[in-house]
Amino acid sequence: MRKKSFYKSGLLLLLLFISTGSPALFSQEIKYAEEVEKRISQVEKTLASRLKAADTVNWTLQERMNFYNANGVSIAVISNYGIEWARGYGWADKSEFRPVTTTTLFQAGSISKSINGIGILKLVQDGRLNLYTDINEYLQTWKFPYDSLSKGKKISAANLLSHTAGLSVHGFPGYANGAVLPTLPQILDGNRPANTAAVRSLFEPSLKAQYSGGGTTIAQLMIADITGEPYDVFMWKNILEPMGMTNSFYTQPPLKEKQNLVATAYYNNGKEVKGKYHIYPEQAAAGLWTNPTDLAKYIIETQLSSQGRSDKVLSNEMTNIRLTPFIDSTSALGVFIIKRGGEKYFTHGGVDEGFVSQYYGSVEGGNGVVVMANTYNTAILVEIVNSVAAVYKWKDFLPAR
Repeated sequence: MRKKSFYKSGLLLLLLFISTGSPALFSQEIKYAEEVEKRISQVEKTLASRLKAADTVNWTLQERMNFYNANGVSIAVISNYGIEWARGYGWADKSEFRPVTTTTLFQAGSISKSINGIGILKLVQDGRLNLYTDINEYLQTWKFPYDSLSKGKKISAANLLSHTAGLSVHGFPGYANGAVLPTLPQILDGNRPANTAAVRSLFEPSLKAQYSGGGTTIAQLMIADITGEPYDVFMWKNILEPMGMTNSFYTQPPLKEKQNLVATAYYNNGKEVKGKYHIYPEQAAAGLWTNPTDLAKYIIETQLSSQGRSDKVLSNEMTNIRLTPFIDSTSALGVFIIKRGGEKYFTHGGVDEGFVSQYYGSVEGGNGVVVMANTYNTAILVEIVNSVAAVYKWKDFLPAR
């Protein structure tokens, strides 16, 4: 009976979508105050490429979703250290007639690295890890094989988090749902069934920044080796749950009870990723399942902690270390720091197979935005973020190019 009711409801939603042409109509779970609804409407109606802040050509969110063939989009906006609104648009799974809601879960891709950074610094704060000591002092089930390219210098956890370790393997493609998954040592050594090369030195550590998901995967193994717990278990108990990210998890693949919440991944041509989504044993680098509401909670906690107003996980001191670039001018410990109009923002983007995401949080002022989508094109994220920045009057956020 429940299954029939589900599909009947889905069919009604599909007919409504077709008749109105608007993906927003079946996803508005919360009606906000009039002034907030007005700002939401402005965001939805003023998307633009905005190569210059003065660009005047605007499109609606629906038009841009159609243009980019984006099945589903989810947005959360932070104002004055609180979530002002969150809303979902389009389909979490169009074949099942499942709309995106604010509880729909997306793969966060490399945004996983931001939350992983908190995990590492939690161990530092608890006295279980020195941020600047050779990683091999903490790795037990695998050791990093230094060679002549490292020039006798040692890699630290700070290097791993800031992408200044001089390591290979930029990112990971994931594995088909149901495929045999490699262990972390197999991934790090590039041994089958791993589908990426070994993580090795490209140049000496602490020389410069070069993005490496491989380095983050070493950080994942460090957490598991130091704590003696599975990575996803440690991150849930010590990081996600305390920050209020109670719908989020690093578990791969998702547990059965979460399947009704997870979005299906899609390519730019609208074709569904085989098996609905890929599996990422590289959990720290690409394996977080979450939604914009939960990520907004992380952003707000970071903002408050950096001011000494909250310490749900990290102290004020440790949070500010996390937000301080290390070696490179923008690459901090799991986040990137940018400056727009005199305001500092911490940010990260993510791309997994059929998923894209982006967040920004102001270091001061309590502003931010999170956008996630089950498509493979990041361009729509830029347009949505820029629309939010324009509507909320973030000073000089839109750079002229």
